[in-house]
Amino acid sequence: MSIFKKVAVTAVIVTVTNLSGFGLGPVYAQITVEVAGVGSNQIPIAIAGFSDEALSPQQVTSIIKDDLGRSGYFKIIDANVALNENSPINFGDWKAKGAYALVVGSVQSLADGRFDVRYKLLDTVKSSTLSGFSQTTPPSRVRLAGHRIADDIYEKLTGVRGIFSTRIAYVTKAGAEYRLEVADADGQGPIPALRSSEPIISPAWSPDGTKVAYVSFEKRKPVILVQNLITGDRTEVANFKGNNSAPAWSPDGSKLAVALSRDGQTQIFTVSASGGNLQKLTSSSSIDTEPQYSADGQSIYFLSDRSGGPQIYKMSASGGDPKRVTFTGSYNITPRISPDGKTLAYISRRDGKFQLYVLDLASGQELRVSDTTRDESPSFSPNGRYIMYATDSGRRGELAVVSIDGKVKYKLPVQAGDFREPTWGPFMK
Repeated sequence: MSIFKKVAVTAVIVTVTNLSGFGLGPVYAQITVEVAGVGSNQIPIAIAGFSDEALSPQQVTSIIKDDLGRSGYFKIIDANVALNENSPINFGDWKAKGAYALVVGSVQSLADGRFDVRYKLLDTVKSSTLSGFSQTTPPSRVRLAGHRIADDIYEKLTGVRGIFSTRIAYVTKAGAEYRLEVADADGQGPIPALRSSEPIISPAWSPDGTKVAYVSFEKRKPVILVQNLITGDRTEVANFKGNNSAPAWSPDGSKLAVALSRDGQTQIFTVSASGGNLQKLTSSSSIDTEPQYSADGQSIYFLSDRSGGPQIYKMSASGGDPKRVTFTGSYNITPRISPDGKTLAYISRRDGKFQLYVLDLASGQELRVSDTTRDESPSFSPNGRYIMYATDSGRRGELAVVSIDGKVKYKLPVQAGDFREPTWGPFMK
């Protein structure tokens, strides 16, 4: 059997092999951000210390600085002063320091134990207020308040919605235990959604961010389940003969595209998100797997070896004749489509390296965006500007992020262990 067939027919088993390794105690490191060729386009911004934030369990100022610095779009100017939202501002002084914008705020401790987090974004060039708001939050959500402020700053200054308050999910292994974990987009605050002595693979967020679909081996075979992250309830949606793998949500959250080998060769099907209403979309003599819906729900991208090697194809969401999408390279797998439908991300094997590529679907221009060599499982941020993926570092997996132009790169400072199959959650309402 060819390498591709091993991946396609028993993709879940190959991925499980990659999960070898073990988790250690929580050890976090600073994020090192590599930014290439965007310096002149970075927005200079000063972030003053929020007054009274020493009373808070989390330093809001540090959270905002880390978020904006990690994005690659901002040059952080050290303010060296604490200023609240009502402090008098000498805009000329801040312009002289090179700051185009200034962030000020405060964190006030309330009698009921909550915190009132207030912030204001100032335009130093026009000497005006660009934005500002206040949030009342329990101690456990002060970090989220900081992320939301960073989101607002990012959107007001770039015109694109920020992703700092979104969440990610991924699979990790600690000893003999597999965990599906949910964390902040910066890798902090991980919470186990599922613990199992059997492998968990292929997690995928529902469009509303309340559920995750994944493949579990608890029944000694790959079975697709949907888990409600709020209640913990699980629904078995695909447990057919053979392999049940690669769940991908439709944009409206009503169904999943899946890869099943129930009829022998692995093919693409759809199934209701609550189970049932199974429909077969491909009936080829080839292996068809790894389906992904387009953002508008009208098409499905998938992997097939019908051309003799693994390539990415596109078909109508109701089935029909597929069209080949990737032509450069002889081994292209794991298609992921951007939220705006303009960019396709995938893993390509070239010269023995498995690396992350993006393809502009309008122009056909391809770009390699990773400089690591054992990459897997790309996932777009909900604003489409970044891609998270897993990559090997020695004998363990790490989570990395790269901008779609390849100019901003960093790895998440998750606790030591083996991390695989990240999936970036949607914007939350």
